[in-house]
Amino acid sequence: QAEIAKDRSAGPAWQLSTVLRSRNFQTISIPFALGLTAQVGFLTHQVAYLAPMVGVGAAGWAVSLTTFSAVVGRMVTGLFVDKVNRRVAACGNFCIQTVGTGLLISNVSAATLYLGCVLFGLGVGNMISLPALIVQQEFPKQHFSRIVGRIVAINQFTFAFGPGLLGYLQRAEGNYTTALVTCLVMQAAAALIVVSSVLGRILRRLSRADARH
Repeated sequence: QAEIAKDRSAGPAWQLSTVLRSRNFQTISIPFALGLTAQVGFLTHQVAYLAPMVGVGAAGWAVSLTTFSAVVGRMVTGLFVDKVNRRVAACGNFCIQTVGTGLLISNVSAATLYLGCVLFGLGVGNMISLPALIVQQEFPKQHFSRIVGRIVAINQFTFAFGPGLLGYLQRAEGNYTTALVTCLVMQAAAALIVVSSVLGRILRRLSRADARH
């Protein structure tokens, strides 16, 4: 009880409804829910998509390449994430995966498919760590674990539908094009939503500067 009293006196009182309605919370939970739905959906169907084009063995190597890229991406992001706006970093992460998905859709050559897997993979690990890093930067530290817990719960509930969604679209269309385009749209939307507050601040500054002139 003493710890709870101390926790409450250290900052704003915890109110779940207030947090859920806050723009900061929504622009973290929604984009990462979209991004993880696309990510989990693609990773589940990755071999099924690639194998008919490059063979099962090569598709297996593509999965390994994606996993290796995920480790590299997370390590590289760790070198600079404390020095930049974390929402901008998240936007960049979504954009890299969007480009990777675009290359996978284009299916120009085996090399293009591998490059798409590398770019997609670079963002995989960061999708897990970036939400908590943004929360750490924008919310009171005494509420960190509760807010992150809600975001993780929302993300897990949402991305559970990713594999089924892509499977349904593949079966309906007879190929993976529509399924991957859906992933691309979700990733692009996530990139815009997560950085919307930053863009809003920039636009407000520009409008104030114009008003002064």
